[in-house]
Amino acid sequence: MASSMPPEAILEGAAKPSGSEQSVLEKHVAFFDRNHDGIVYPWETFEGFRAIGAGYLLSMTGAFLIHFALSSKTRPGKYPSPFFPIEVKNIHLAKHGSDSGVYDSDGRFVSLKFEEIFRKFARTHGNALTSGELMAMLKANREPQDYKGWIGSWTEWMTLYNLCKDNDGLLRKEIVKGVYDGSLFERMERDRKPHRK
Repeated sequence: MASSMPPEAILEGAAKPSGSEQSVLEKHVAFFDRNHDGIVYPWETFEGFRAIGAGYLLSMTGAFLIHFALSSKTRPGKYPSPFFPIEVKNIHLAKHGSDSGVYDSDGRFVSLKFEEIFRKFARTHGNALTSGELMAMLKANREPQDYKGWIGSWTEWMTLYNLCKDNDGLLRKEIVKGVYDGSLFERMERDRKPHRK
């Protein structure tokens, strides 16, 4: 069914007209590029996880798994590197199956797919997901025999839920939107700085 909405209402973070603008998916990943050189190394991902409040074990495990899974996909045609770098500009090549479809194949944000998450699965509260609703969404998004995609989606969403659920156990819509565009990570780091001092 064709949408009557204009394309700009459906896609955000569209193609890079000037060559310098990042897609929304690139912005999501760029937070972990701590020195802003366009390449993310495992120690930068570890530092990024720590900056948003993840514990040492989660930060170490997350950094290892993310880089092991994504490095070669973002570096097509290049020899494997023992440092497992991720190239931010190619992160769209590492998109996995069984996901929500909120990022399109070019890393752009698809507003209709984002709204669909809450329209379909947020039954208790219209603008938040319970843990059960989150699990129902993950199950509905599974593609047949896409075990890597299932694990990838489950890991991403459960990490988000455990780090960002509120006191009522709800994952709020504005939090999820902030994860997609990367702004949540920056906000979490800013909020933590006074506590670290």
